[in-house]
Amino acid sequence: MMWRALSADWLKIRGKGLWFLVFLGPAGLLAMQGLNFGLRYDYLKNIHQADLWGGLLDNLSNFVPVALYLGGTLICSMMANVEHQTSSWKQLLALPVSRAAVFLAKLLLCLLLLAASCLLLSAGTVALGWMLGFQSQPVPYTDILRIGFLGYAAALPVILLQLWLSLAARNQTFPIACGITLSLLSLFSYSLSEWFPLNWPGLAWSSSKPWLFSISGIFLGLLVLLPGAWHFARKDVA
Repeated sequence: MMWRALSADWLKIRGKGLWFLVFLGPAGLLAMQGLNFGLRYDYLKNIHQADLWGGLLDNLSNFVPVALYLGGTLICSMMANVEHQTSSWKQLLALPVSRAAVFLAKLLLCLLLLAASCLLLSAGTVALGWMLGFQSQPVPYTDILRIGFLGYAAALPVILLQLWLSLAARNQTFPIACGITLSLLSLFSYSLSEWFPLNWPGLAWSSSKPWLFSISGIFLGLLVLLPGAWHFARKDVA
């Protein structure tokens, strides 16, 4: 049943701007770093001459958590708004598909869209490094994949919370405001404990044990998922 619901949701997002958002996040991050290195090329290349790719990734990593939080917020909100704006919840939930399947289908589609965005970020990082003339050093493909996907796993608690809020609220003002607030707080939370969840995407790159924070994000995400699915299954969202 979930796959039928997922197929229906896949068709619904056509022309809704979600794919544009998937491309916009990584394109914005890469354009910012392209401008950063373009304007200070000699200076940055001299600083990072021992590890040019590492310097690029370190500069990029400062903005990946915010992009994940904002991207997750907007994708979840736009996904939920497909049903809210057309008032189609009653018709959707009248179909012979369980509410749990509907919830999981929307969750899976949101996660797939964000995963596509992370993959585009990794591919674009390789392309940017080549454009900047880093071919003299080997491409650290593992680190390039890690910068997006480990942070993605660590950001799952916030992403799942945003999906819960977006599906539960017909007016998307509160979910979006909540997501923007959490995104901004993540910029100033490094002085707090490393076990503060907003820090986990950044620590999934910079920590000596990055996998610990990614696994913690997955575990906490599951804890957020359970009450979210339970609430959706019982709430009147028609």
